Amino acid sequence: MGKLLGYGFVFLMVLLGVYGQLMLKYRILLAGALPEGWFPKFIFVLRLFGDPWILSAFASAFLGSLCWMAAMTKLPLSTAYPFTSLTFVLILIFSALFFQEPIGFYKLLGVALIIGGIIVANWA
Repeated sequence: MGKLLGYGFVFLMVLLGVYGQLMLKYRILLAGALPEGWFPKFIFVLRLFGDPWILSAFASAFLGSLCWMAAMTKLPLSTAYPFTSLTFVLILIFSALFFQEPIGFYKLLGVALIIGGIIVANWA
């Protein structure tokens, strides 16, 4: 049961990380391009830090770190760490769905290699 709980913490950490990245991208797209000049850039970034959705992305990173610490009490690092590459797979899928980013042959090949690597790394 402890090992299963460890995998649960790893997958929760992955999902929280994916949420954070997608939310940052979404809110920054809505905010627009980075302005010219250091003071307008400073105000732009300051405004982003006041966005509750951006803050939720930061909170998800913190909660993901807590999940990772909990996972480390249940699993060896060499077992758990390869699963973090699932963030690449999920980001690719969700960025295509939400942001209409293209998925080409090489990206699909990369995803297949990542999944194959996770399987091989956790064989046995």
